[in-house]
Amino acid sequence: MSVEKIKLAIVDDHQIVIDGLHSLLKGYDQFEIVLESNHPETIPQQLRKQQVDILLTDVMMPGMTGVELARQVKKEFPDIRIIALSMNGEGSLVNQMIDESDISGYLLKNIGQTEFISALNKIAAGGIYFSDDVLQEMLKASERKKQTDEEARLTHREVEIVRLIEKEYSNKKIAEELFLSERTVETHRKNIFRKTKTNSVIGLIKYAYEHKLI
Repeated sequence: MSVEKIKLAIVDDHQIVIDGLHSLLKGYDQFEIVLESNHPETIPQQLRKQQVDILLTDVMMPGMTGVELARQVKKEFPDIRIIALSMNGEGSLVNQMIDESDISGYLLKNIGQTEFISALNKIAAGGIYFSDDVLQEMLKASERKKQTDEEARLTHREVEIVRLIEKEYSNKKIAEELFLSERTVETHRKNIFRKTKTNSVIGLIKYAYEHKLI
């Protein structure tokens, strides 16, 4: 009795990467590459004609990034399991793909055949697989985000004052605008600089833009 093969699609703008994946899969007859392309924007249309179980996609590609492709594929073909392939495992990018596209794996292109086949088998069986280096980067990114969120926890009033500082309002003018005393405004300013760990107006404004406060 023949066993149904796991159908793979590979997308990478470098043909040498696709050729390399072909080599890694030699001898593993449970997998069949049914679709490959150097042009990610053509993939959704091809997936409407060809059944695919697992999509392996590069992350950084011209025209359409792997992030955009994964998002579109997951929306239109929710049953296809997606594996991201990349030269590096930038934690924030991995987390974005998990949140937006529910990817099943993220593999670095420097992994060996054993790990690659193990990852495919695990994902084909319904599991997930992330390279150890990627998991470490994801953890670091989460810690950085947590730290940033804590630092950016300004009150509504403090955010109002930051926005007026950006408009070059003096303490007196801020006090008049918000119906506060100048002493209260000065206290708020000290707290703002302390929370944002800045010590100049330029530094504060830069911080405010980076954290989308203004």
